[in-house]
Amino acid sequence: MDFSAVDPSDVIISPTLLTSDPTEFTKFIGLYPTFAKRMQIDVVDGSFVPQTTISEAAITALPQGILVDMHMMVARPSEHIQHILRLKPNLCIFHAEATENLLPFFDQLKAAGIKAGVALLQRTYPGDVKQYIEAADHVMIFAGALGKNGGEADLLQIEKVKLVRAIKPEVEIGWDGGVDMTNVRALAHSDINILNVGSAIIKAEDPKKAFEDLSEEATQRGVLI
Repeated sequence: MDFSAVDPSDVIISPTLLTSDPTEFTKFIGLYPTFAKRMQIDVVDGSFVPQTTISEAAITALPQGILVDMHMMVARPSEHIQHILRLKPNLCIFHAEATENLLPFFDQLKAAGIKAGVALLQRTYPGDVKQYIEAADHVMIFAGALGKNGGEADLLQIEKVKLVRAIKPEVEIGWDGGVDMTNVRALAHSDINILNVGSAIIKAEDPKKAFEDLSEEATQRGVLI
């Protein structure tokens, strides 16, 4: 019996780029388009966690030939929205836990041809942010360590998938946090569309091979032994 509405062969592995190092940023923003069709840039401004990354204001342009999503780990979208509109990513994800109402920002994004996404931290129950899910093109289930590479996946967060689908069945669902070879198959069979992968790719000796191995493992069926 197939419990997943999303065919695992359609699940996209999206490498993420979370760094405060300009050299590393330049390296991977150039490397990812050579083997992936979608990537995610993580921006952390120090409001949710002490860490910070390369800011969206410091990015002059996004790479071509690849869909670029931006995950904005920021409390005040109003301080960042103009640079997002300038960069024109495929998707911009703001957090449900932000201190400002996200709906006006979703309207601005959509008017500019940018998809609007909402991220849910582990403590956030989908029903409590129903208005954001209903308005969003994408819902990210965040299940790792905010602002860090290498967090361990909280697989209990998979339970949120059916809750999100009950609110908006057709919405694209992403997962961020701790994806690696030990869990990518289970996640790909959990009705999730996008698996964002950080350290398992960026810290690999051969990032391209790591991406290909994860993509292949995601399509496998059966029990891991």
